[in-house]
Amino acid sequence: MTSEEPVIHIDGLTKIFRDFWRRPRARAVDGISLDVRPGEVFGLLGPNGSGKSTTIKVLLGLLHADAGEVKVLGRPPRDVDVKKRVGYLPEESYLYPYLDARETLRFYAALFGLAGAERERRIDELLDMVGLSHTGRRRVGEFSKGMARRIGLAQALINDPDLVILDEPTSGLDPLGTRQVKDIVTALAERGKTVLLSSHLLADVEDVCDRVSILYGGKVRAAGPIRELLQVAGHLQIRLGELDDSKRVELLDALEGILGQRPDLEPTRRDLETFFLEVVAQARRESGEGSGTRAEGRLAAFLTAKDEDAA
Repeated sequence: MTSEEPVIHIDGLTKIFRDFWRRPRARAVDGISLDVRPGEVFGLLGPNGSGKSTTIKVLLGLLHADAGEVKVLGRPPRDVDVKKRVGYLPEESYLYPYLDARETLRFYAALFGLAGAERERRIDELLDMVGLSHTGRRRVGEFSKGMARRIGLAQALINDPDLVILDEPTSGLDPLGTRQVKDIVTALAERGKTVLLSSHLLADVEDVCDRVSILYGGKVRAAGPIRELLQVAGHLQIRLGELDDSKRVELLDALEGILGQRPDLEPTRRDLETFFLEVVAQARRESGEGSGTRAEGRLAAFLTAKDEDAA
């Protein structure tokens, strides 16, 4: 695979589910095409039943395509060497309830042949990254959904993958955890890793994705860069610093003379997530760290090692 080749290439993918007698029952994916470039965060969007999960399962080699071409990292999805370079967080975190967090990560590390000091170093770094270093000996069956989600993210990165596939990664997380996951996704892309993200939380997708494809009925209905898709033709925004009353009146008078109508000026608003995080950060400064998870959204050191070596 060259640096110019897409990490994911899908051309005319079709998947039909059939009944016991091989009669067509549902056309889950109907001729979709898309490419995901190296170092890109790509959003796969759509309502339930639109074909997102089926597409992901084909990319993972869990389902066969009925038609079309699918390549992952330049090779067929079922190639074993490809699987070594892919990390996957499923929509539901299926974990062995009697293992603790550290044992869980050891299990997944063993699947990739990791052992010894390197394995333990990665586990330490990942538990710290997702804010669960203080719960490493607690059984995951006792975890909340958000904590289980964090362990799921950690296992998806244990093999230092080139491609990370995340299905509803922020499901069950509080706003702090959601922000931390988004920071991790952004940091992964900045270090050259490719992320395919599927989510129903569109605000999360808008924050981190470079491009998206929107599926409905198994077909791509819209695709392109986020900025281009969300532009409203003929509409502009003007962003200004703080204005006193006299300058405000002058500005309104000038705009009225140009536009023929007097525009409305509204105060700049933060989004609710930003305000929430500011309040929590202030509370932490005043009263110290809370008793919950402690992640800061920083990548585990081993995930950045390739870039440091290259430098």
